[in-house]
Amino acid sequence: MSEEFVTYLTKKRIDAEVFFREEPHVAAEWERLFMQMHPDSFTAQKLFLINGIRRQFPLSEESGEKPAATKKSITPKIKRS
Repeated sequence: MSEEFVTYLTKKRIDAEVFFREEPHVAAEWERLFMQMHPDSFTAQKLFLINGIRRQFPLSEESGEKPAATKKSITPKIKRS
């Protein structure tokens, strides 16, 4: 398992260890494709499949690995006179 791919899976809230153990062929194929393209391109290509894998192999909260914080939306403040 490459460290880059494991980091990517963690950001997507997928437990990489369980994914590689339960679906070794799929995980190896995904890793091979991931290493050949940009992460955004990989996400676009596998978007609907990632959701299914995330549900099947969720990242547990006990693992101590938390996904990166999401950006908060900023609403404009309108000054009224």
